[in-house]
Amino acid sequence: MSIELIESLGFSQLNRDESQRLFHGRGQAFQDFEGINIDWYPPVILISVYREGYTQWLDTIADRLMDTIPESQSVLVQYRYCRRDSFEHIRGKRISELITLENDLRFKIQLGPSQNSGLFLDMRQGRDWVKRHSLNKKVLNLFAYTCAFSVAAIAGGAEQVVNFDTNKAALAKGRENHRLNQQNTKKVIFEGMDIFKSFSRIKKHGPYDLLICDPPSYQKGSVDIKRDYKKIVSRIPLFMKKNSLILLCLNSPELGDDFLTELVSLECPECQFVKAISPPAVFKEKIPGRGLKVHVYRF
Repeated sequence: MSIELIESLGFSQLNRDESQRLFHGRGQAFQDFEGINIDWYPPVILISVYREGYTQWLDTIADRLMDTIPESQSVLVQYRYCRRDSFEHIRGKRISELITLENDLRFKIQLGPSQNSGLFLDMRQGRDWVKRHSLNKKVLNLFAYTCAFSVAAIAGGAEQVVNFDTNKAALAKGRENHRLNQQNTKKVIFEGMDIFKSFSRIKKHGPYDLLICDPPSYQKGSVDIKRDYKKIVSRIPLFMKKNSLILLCLNSPELGDDFLTELVSLECPECQFVKAISPPAVFKEKIPGRGLKVHVYRF
């Protein structure tokens, strides 16, 4: 394993004020580093470890990173291969909660035993697209999580955003994210319920000008995206206005772009493909199509 690989990634050019991925080993593009991701949540460096065999390198990596990024005040390690993820503070201050920036928007981040921080860094370009295409639109945000898309939509001038997610605690954090950005929450609706059991309620709030659908690949007992995505796509004509925009996201490494293309062709042929949105360049994948897929359609 070559530690010089970590040093050669051009961290000196990073935006030191905004959250971003620094190194994406999980894309399998860097031999011997396939089990490590490194994220920057100013002023915290988070190292996520997905398999055994890296422990001996963590101290060296942490020291090199703190030297390379003088603004860093803390290094945390999350061991994702354990039955229950364990979390370790190895350098600097103990920081578990912070407010981070992305494209001048503020989000609350929690770093701890939970796998997710509250902001998916690979979706940065998707949020930017939503911000640029939300002016005067009524937006439906399915699987809203902490409502980062909703924050981007309101920042872009959306008339209203309706957020659906089964996780009410995540939606509460979404409300807080809106308030962090001094946004008018009267323009935002938070619906904490099972999307697949709430199609009539989704329709009641519509029709919509922009749909954002960013489902988990799999959640035991609730979501199997290979089976369930069609239930949403087939209902696009019930939810959406004519000439509306559709943003469909897919996070499964087993399913490629063709899954979305074929799904839309079969379940909602009225949708015309507009473009694909790629994640930031740092999310390099050895095998194309295994990373995040984001498609834009017009209905």
